[in-house]
Amino acid sequence: MEMRIGGSRIELVLGDITQQDTDAIVNAANLSLLGGGGVDGAIHRAGGPQILAECRRIGGCAAGDARITTGGLLKARHVIHAVGPIYRDGRSGEPELLASAYQRSLELASRFKLRSVAFPAISTGAYGYPVREAAEIALRTIAAYLREHPEIELVRVVLFGPRAYEIHADALRKLQGAA
Repeated sequence: MEMRIGGSRIELVLGDITQQDTDAIVNAANLSLLGGGGVDGAIHRAGGPQILAECRRIGGCAAGDARITTGGLLKARHVIHAVGPIYRDGRSGEPELLASAYQRSLELASRFKLRSVAFPAISTGAYGYPVREAAEIALRTIAAYLREHPEIELVRVVLFGPRAYEIHADALRKLQGAA
């Protein structure tokens, strides 16, 4: 499923983010940037030691922010490490921090002249963010950014399972209806 915004598009796919051939993939990273479980661990394993070495030099990242490294052994040339919030109650700044993690990732993509970026569903795994709320925030933030930044031609949201895909597809349909 996809949505067009000018010359850009948002695309939803089921798949493995480590296999994406976009200019960059986004890692749902932790504060240390040193790897972990889920998407973070998979990217570090698939990308090899060069990514970890660069992350060590960076020295961490705050929630709501992002950093960029090489893609190491991945198909993608870069990894954008975005730190989403740990979900508590939805009233402790989580929506703003989640939107910021997507926004900062896209700003890095623009700064490094990247034309395509693949995102996972940031914060929806171990960090416990409800998938429906996270999908709406992510897609709304991505769409708003693309309206102002046509240099990014493709934002692919790579979802791990059918349930996450369907929830994101519902959110994208709702966003298209509001546009």
